[in-house]
Formats: sequence, structure tokens, C-alpha cells
Amino acid sequence: MQLAQIIAARWRLFACTLIFAAPSVGVRAQQPPVVLVPHRAIYELSLAQTRGSSSIVGVRGRILYDFSGNACDGYSLIFRQVSELDNGEGKMSTSDLRSTTWEDADAKKFDFSSQNFVDENLTDTVDGRAEHEAKQTAVDLRKPTRKILDLDAGVVFPTEHMVRAIEAARAGKHILSFPVYDGSESGDKVFNTLTVIGNKIGPGERNHDDAAAHEQKLADVPRWPVTISYFTAGKDVQSGEQMPDYTIGFELYENGISRALTLDYNNFVVSGKLVSLDIKQAKPCP
Repeated sequence: MQLAQIIAARWRLFACTLIFAAPSVGVRAQQPPVVLVPHRAIYELSLAQTRGSSSIVGVRGRILYDFSGNACDGYSLIFRQVSELDNGEGKMSTSDLRSTTWEDADAKKFDFSSQNFVDENLTDTVDGRAEHEAKQTAVDLRKPTRKILDLDAGVVFPTEHMVRAIEAARAGKHILSFPVYDGSESGDKVFNTLTVIGNKIGPGERNHDDAAAHEQKLADVPRWPVTISYFTAGKDVQSGEQMPDYTIGFELYENGISRALTLDYNNFVVSGKLVSLDIKQAKPCP
């Protein structure tokens, strides 16, 4: 897989999985329900750091993250990420990832579709549906090849990940791990995750020069720093002996909006600055 394709696949995991493990039923019962706000966000990508023998000297691009829906109709996400990579030898590579997903309100059904273009050539197409059943999670993968997958019943879909992450943060939980399925890459891969949630960020702390800085609708909304490490399923994420495939960091608001993104590929790091934010009017449930 070319580096541009790897970048796109990993950023799709950001798009689809802001993450993590479920808190206990007791925690959920004691907390008011999480309300995710429909919003359209644009993040500007740049190279933040290189390590070791990395050949990357520049990264630039943008992410469009358009989230809509409610707790009755389910949640939809339109995602597009275009990134241009410079290897320092006069070679530029451009990746254009386009993705749409839908998850029902009960987090039992998940539809996903994506196309990835590298240098304007279509290289990957994924399309399918996953559904929780009593003893397994059934995946009907239509593209890139027709395949039926039987996954563990405990895998969690993207929007439910976000809800449970926020619930965990509210409850003061700091370490979580859980298998994630979001239809990314070839559509047949499950990632184990190890998540660290920091202490709630207080007013006036961690100020950023971004689109959220002067958004009054966010002024009193709690947020937390979050770091998620992704491991290929089968690795022991708790042992501390395995290196993650990559790590994503961001600040997560209680309403599902994120800012201050970082994507760590071990030998280089990409940052994503929130440059545009449109918080939409939520459609009420019938």
C-alpha cells in the first residue's frame, strides 16, 4: 500500500471512530443522555514532526467532516480528506478519500461506503453493512469483494463509540480498551484500541487559534484531551510491549465536536487544525 493510501486509511478511522470502550451500565444510568450536535467541520492538515528515517518532508491537505442526525433517525457522516505528501525528492503524491456512513439510533446497524483516489486514480472501494446479532456481529461486505464476516458481538460501531467515550470522560474514566469496527481499509479488519482520556480541560486552558476559539456555543461545553492507540487485532494492547500501528490525539467536546487533531504514524506526525466550524440546528425527534 502506498503511503498516501495509508494516510487516507488512518484518517478514515478518525472520521469513523472517535472511539473507545463502554463504561458500566451503572455509569450510563447515572448520567444524562449524551446529545451529539450536527456540525460541519473543516480541518487543515500539515506536517508536525518527523522521526528516525522518515522520508516525508511535507504534508498538506484538508478534511471535511459533516455529521448529522439525531437519536431517533440515526446518524450520518459525510467525510472527505485530501492530502498531498512530499518525500523531498521532487515526488508528490495526492490521496483523495471520500466516505459516507450511517448508523441507526440503537447502534445495531452500520452502513459504510468509501472510495480512495491516489493521484486521481481510483485505488480502493469499500461498501457494506454490519449488524449486531445475538451472538455475533454480521458483516455483509459487497466491495472490494463479496464476503460475509462473522465478528465478535462486542465490537462497537462509530457513533456509539463517541457516545460511550463521552460517558466515560464524564465519569472520570482514564484508561479504556475495546475492539473497533468501522469498515475502514479493506472492510475486513478489526482494531483493538487503547485509549487514554485526560482530565477535563478548564476554562482558559489549552487555548487554540482555531475556529472553535470564538464559538459562543462551545464556551461552556466541557472537553477532554484524548489519545487513542490502534493495534492490529490479536495484539495485547494492555501489555505495553506492542507498538501501536498508529495513534490519534484530539480534544473531544461533550457534544461530539473535536479540535486539535494529531495523527502519529510513529516516524512522522500530521496535525489537523480546525479552520471552519458550522454548528447546525438539530432536527427534533418526532
